[in-house]
Amino acid sequence: MSEDTHRATAAALLPLVGGAGNLTSIAHCMTRLRLGIQDRSLVQDEALKALPAVMGVVEDDTYQIVLGPGTVARVTPEFERLVAESRSTPTPQEPGPAPEATAPTTTADHLAAQGAALKARQKSRNATPVKLFLRRIANIFVPLIPALIGCGIIAGLNGLLANFGQLPSVVPALAAMASGFMSLIAVFVGYNTAKEFGGTPILGGAVAAVIVFPGVTHITAFGQHLSPGQGGVLGALAAALLAVQVEKRCRKAVPEALDVLLTPTLTVLVTGLVTLFGLMYVAGEAATAIGTGANWLLAHGGAFAGFLLGGLFLPLVMLGLHQALIPLHTTLIEQQGYTVLLPILAMAGAGQVGAAIAVYLRLPHNRSIRRTIKSALPAGFLGVGEPLIYGVSLPLGRPFITACLGGAAGGAFIGLFNQLGDAVGSTAIGPSGWALFPLVKGNQPLATTLTVYALGLAVGYLVGFLATYFFGLSKEMRQELNTTPDNTPTPAPPETSKPAPTSTGTPTETPAPLRTRTSLKAP
Repeated sequence: MSEDTHRATAAALLPLVGGAGNLTSIAHCMTRLRLGIQDRSLVQDEALKALPAVMGVVEDDTYQIVLGPGTVARVTPEFERLVAESRSTPTPQEPGPAPEATAPTTTADHLAAQGAALKARQKSRNATPVKLFLRRIANIFVPLIPALIGCGIIAGLNGLLANFGQLPSVVPALAAMASGFMSLIAVFVGYNTAKEFGGTPILGGAVAAVIVFPGVTHITAFGQHLSPGQGGVLGALAAALLAVQVEKRCRKAVPEALDVLLTPTLTVLVTGLVTLFGLMYVAGEAATAIGTGANWLLAHGGAFAGFLLGGLFLPLVMLGLHQALIPLHTTLIEQQGYTVLLPILAMAGAGQVGAAIAVYLRLPHNRSIRRTIKSALPAGFLGVGEPLIYGVSLPLGRPFITACLGGAAGGAFIGLFNQLGDAVGSTAIGPSGWALFPLVKGNQPLATTLTVYALGLAVGYLVGFLATYFFGLSKEMRQELNTTPDNTPTPAPPETSKPAPTSTGTPTETPAPLRTRTSLKAP
């Protein structure tokens, strides 16, 4: 897509979210433009969903517009530029009415409405203190994902060059690029933690920097010499959380005239001492336990563990509990160079794709749902599953369960190979599906690891497809959802017997078909 296309997309989005004055924050993750909305009633959901570039919308702690990987990173700067220009204009124009979507009425809108209702209901259930805390933890790590991906791919390229003996003078440079960020990731975690929890970000980064400082080797805690990086991201997270609390208490207790001197000094001093003589050791033991536990789990119960992880990941996402896995992934990457959990969890997306293909074939006369699946499948293959989940499988019910079975089968396959000694991991978090191939790494030659991952995807696709094709749609559901191209129910074959006489001359009315829009996207 060209720069003009991204600018046009941003220009189309802005009035539909209520204009610049209705926005309190703008950010983006791997696939979504995340907006803080001041007045929710000004957001025009249906008009947003009708835009060609929009794959769906999700309402959570922020209003999230799904644009897909790559696109969102290009549209967001254009969107921010338009917002800045609009706010700097002395007499901003009120956003005009959104153009009405001219989508034909088909059965996809019924599923979209059901998906939106399910999402809203799940959101209200997820608003518990624990889940809100996990969401804030996720907000700390999400901004780090682009760097993890970039450095992970460079590390993979560097490994290929080193293995084949090519460009020996470039290999050290690539190693520095790949490792530089990971060696300082604790500082970034500390910075983001303080920012997320209301502290001064640079103070969070300062106390976390203690963890990676080489001079900690001269410090003894719990009878052991500390090592640089001990405790990793978990230690940085804990240190920054403590720094926020110390800083807030100092702001209240320290006289205003001395605040600029005493508050940062006391924050770094108190938190630094606690980190060096307590948190680094405790967090280091916890990180070691995580790595040991993950390896033990897959080494002794690989297939069963993979079955559970792959099959339960989509429900975990719905419950908001998947966010607890992000620090675990990051810890494993920091420790071992890759996380063995992510490829297993990625199988959930494979089951979703297989289920969607089965629904496509099972509903040959439903042009709307078939068009929706056809447009969403490319993103599904790349690991963006929201349009298929909230637009197709979850509203239909049973296909969501059969998709989970596909994910469980793919996870069991990957887990089995881990149990047999062929570990399959990822050097970064975020991507899934085919997009994960450049980041795949394990303890065997790269070709072997890639083959195992590819076969796992194939198993997920196949089992998700077969389970959905044979069990995902009941006979009644197929009869209801199978509509002819002109959007009327498929007529039954003519009766061979003599028709029964009617008591009046009024013709019997045919039930109106479900009326929905053409393109189904995640609510």
